[in-house]
Amino acid sequence: MTARLVVSLSGITARSLDACSGFAAELDRRGVPLSALVAPRRLDAEVVAWVRERPVLAHGFDHAAEPRGRRVALGRRAEFAALPAHEAGLRLTAATAALDRAGLATDAFAPPRWFASPGTLVALRRAGFTLCADLIGVRELDTGVVHRGRALAVGQRAEPWWCYALVQVAARTARRGGLVRVAADAADLARPGPRQALLDAVDIAVHLGAEPLTYPGLRTAPAEARAVLVPVQRQKVSFQELMYPVSVR
Repeated sequence: MTARLVVSLSGITARSLDACSGFAAELDRRGVPLSALVAPRRLDAEVVAWVRERPVLAHGFDHAAEPRGRRVALGRRAEFAALPAHEAGLRLTAATAALDRAGLATDAFAPPRWFASPGTLVALRRAGFTLCADLIGVRELDTGVVHRGRALAVGQRAEPWWCYALVQVAARTARRGGLVRVAADAADLARPGPRQALLDAVDIAVHLGAEPLTYPGLRTAPAEARAVLVPVQRQKVSFQELMYPVSVR
């Protein structure tokens, strides 16, 4: 089975746009497309003009429930991590309206810190979203299929060993023919070590034959790369799976 590679970028603002453009240029030289994760309430004209050239995923709404302290690591209170369907639906309605006004309509969603509650998945389907990229995979909401692959990112850990682990996991996943999901944040791009680790993860995946795709492009994946979706209420993620080597930013 051919490995696949998806690279995303979040935290895009007017202040970080130069760094984001530089990172995107590095990917362009490698022939790797970039998927933009956009928080609808944080848009301005410069950001809209830049992300319009790329596949866009709604990245929550305004990240209003950003956690503090230890809860950041465990991802318990990210914006869509614990919402019931009704509350998630209200936020999704506002997010969709904001993106529509900006000319960035999308049916793909990535929850902040990659955590989506069962209620959020229900609300996404009701709102017409067809794709949700969460911590452990990319769900096709209309077909009941998941592309399994954990989001790999630097997050708050910038130590050399963490960056090394990220690259090694990308390599191991590519060798096994899996889905490599490199999740960059604009804050990572200001730090030379994390930025290089993200590019190294991309390079090793491509070197090992991974096919570069966007998140929407995963929907055209061949049948052997797809797996039946396990009902969300039965899915459990252990502490070890959360903390090594996956970021929950």
